[in-house]
Amino acid sequence: MTDHRIVSHDEWMKASQGLLAKEKEFTRLREEMAQERRALPWERVEKEYVFEAPEGRVTLADLFQGRSQLIVQHFMFGPDWNEGCPGCSYWADNFNGIEAHLAARDTAFAAVSRGPLDKLLAYKERMGWTFRWVSSRGSDFNFDYGVSFRPDTPQPAYNFDTATVKGEEMPGVTAFRSEDGVVYRTYSTYARGLDLLNGAYHLLDITSKGRDEAGLPFSMAWVRRHDQY
Repeated sequence: MTDHRIVSHDEWMKASQGLLAKEKEFTRLREEMAQERRALPWERVEKEYVFEAPEGRVTLADLFQGRSQLIVQHFMFGPDWNEGCPGCSYWADNFNGIEAHLAARDTAFAAVSRGPLDKLLAYKERMGWTFRWVSSRGSDFNFDYGVSFRPDTPQPAYNFDTATVKGEEMPGVTAFRSEDGVVYRTYSTYARGLDLLNGAYHLLDITSKGRDEAGLPFSMAWVRRHDQY
């Protein structure tokens, strides 16, 4: 027998209408935040980053594939790893299959990792993903965008210098813009900022149990690669 409060239909409607008012206010605030995000100043990309792709060496500009916008998932897959990070894989499952929708809004998508290309592609095939994935091995890209850290860095700073981390790899997402042959960084997000980009989490949020992570050693302790549940 449930110990949750059970009410009549009329009472349920009244409670839902009260929540709806808060949800509408949250939506309004979220739209305001999105506008502020779009209004951020841009940072010109000064370096000529080169990546390893299935077709050979490509530049950051090449990843746009003729579009004006590019979204990059900074996917944790270190140079000596044999598998991708389970958490990044969970996020990547949410990104798979969206390429056509993004392209319809003049936007390309790619994952970037420091792992060797052959390992990235083997893992991509195992996971059944279709999005573009390239290796930044040998370049400063991951270090410059605050998601990889050299072993000799005493206190690696992460998330706009608001936190220090242990380890050499962390997650993130960056948006770029291309205009007149020049590439700019327009936005980056890390840590809890990535939560907004995980549709599976937000589906769980509308259920009665929610994410059901209370009591775990850490919030994502339950997450597995989708072929390991």
